[in-house]
Amino acid sequence: MRILLHVCCGPCAVYPVRRLREQGHEVTGFFFNPNIHPYREFRRRLDAVRQFAEATGCPMKIDDRYGLTEYLRQVVFHEEERCRRCYDLRLTAAAEQAAAGGFDAFASTLLYSKYQNHRLLDVRGGQLAAAHGIGWYYEDFRVGWQEGIDESIRLGLYRQPYCGCIYSEQERYDKRLRQKKG
Repeated sequence: MRILLHVCCGPCAVYPVRRLREQGHEVTGFFFNPNIHPYREFRRRLDAVRQFAEATGCPMKIDDRYGLTEYLRQVVFHEEERCRRCYDLRLTAAAEQAAAGGFDAFASTLLYSKYQNHRLLDVRGGQLAAAHGIGWYYEDFRVGWQEGIDESIRLGLYRQPYCGCIYSEQERYDKRLRQKKG
């Protein structure tokens, strides 16, 4: 199959791209992440995706617009469902790109993360695939978690310390503050 793989960052693409290629799929990455904050973090992740693409020969479609305003319009005052809204934003763009590009299916590197809601991703991915007349490829890439980390370190890819949004950045610091107080 020709699969368009939504790529959240370079390190999270390592294992899924390798795995899909081993299965004989033709993989093209698609970087679209308006949730990433601040701008410097967005640029670092964008650079890491380009570095990954060059190192692995993975074709990559890149939306390099900093879309923080678009993301915030979706989640402000809906913080309790911010992940669902963020998934919708990114998976919708991937489904549209996959359909327009004649891909057989689309998937996401979000399926590599132990911190994402796989059930929600799978349901929403399937809905969007049906709406766009293409396939949704679900695989639990978490089994390659450590392998992906090790290879991303070997490749010298920037590894981010939080999911990407302003809320996950706050949670990152809140955890550290709680640990220091505890």
